[in-house]
Amino acid sequence: MNPNPLSAIYGGVVRTRNALYDWKVLRAHALQGSVISVGNISTGGSGKTPFVILLGELLKARGIPFDVLSRGYGRKTRGVLLVDPGGLPRDFGDEPLLIARRLQSPVVVGEDRYEAGRFAESRFGAQLHLLDDGFQHRGLARDFDIVLVTPDDARDRLLPAGRLREPLRSLQRADAVVLTSGASPESFPVAGKTVWRVRRGIVTQNLAQPVPARPIVFCGIARPQNFLLQLRAAGIDPAAEAFYRDHHAYTEKDVRDLLDLRQRSEAGGFVTTEKDAVNLGGYLDALTPLAVIPVKMELADAANAVDTILRVINERRGGS
Repeated sequence: MNPNPLSAIYGGVVRTRNALYDWKVLRAHALQGSVISVGNISTGGSGKTPFVILLGELLKARGIPFDVLSRGYGRKTRGVLLVDPGGLPRDFGDEPLLIARRLQSPVVVGEDRYEAGRFAESRFGAQLHLLDDGFQHRGLARDFDIVLVTPDDARDRLLPAGRLREPLRSLQRADAVVLTSGASPESFPVAGKTVWRVRRGIVTQNLAQPVPARPIVFCGIARPQNFLLQLRAAGIDPAAEAFYRDHHAYTEKDVRDLLDLRQRSEAGGFVTTEKDAVNLGGYLDALTPLAVIPVKMELADAANAVDTILRVINERRGGS
């Protein structure tokens, strides 16, 4: 495989930036509360948002208060904002809204995650912070670094030729590597690292709206084919599909097109993801019947994983 000159330039910039942080030339700013970062090494589709929700649920089960810090990708606003769960994706971003609605915990968005963390601490105290999509955001110090990888990451190339944000060797600065979508540890430089496995699936039982017969499946997510495969594995046979770009903000025309597709396909209704339901906003009721399918992530030996995170944080914070 011939190297892409633009990828080589990009890789050089990434290596230089990381080296400056490693050598303390560039300094990470620390918050009073501990920070757990959840990130990846590629663009989109590794399951960061479901993992943040899973980790948040595990912390809530132990009575540990926390907030979530996020960039708020795709929002039209600027600066630091506390996410209103009843708000709009254009104000906060679709994924922060989904996290706030699922966890019912504070979510703060801001381009500068350190400033977002300071805002959170001014409002909620120096509690635990979950840093969403934080592996490359090295300006904020973290106490535990979690990185999710997919099988595609092992054979991908750096941007712009591929989807990798960083080379695979960057995994060496992670505290835990999470294998998703059946990724194999042998494909990654994870020797000596804590390695966790997760299983990601869809929930089709006890939905607010049952799945219609022969539905139109539509979504605007990073890896739509995975969603389609999961639906088919659950016995859902689509009449037709409509895929949009990740984080797609739906318009009136999109809704008209989907209704037209339903008529032409003689479909019984619609199926989409929770993120797409957020992005539909006020158009949600126009597509009926519509089943919104949650994505659920399960972490093998979750209790031990949380124990490991808390122990490492305690050690690094100078606890006994």
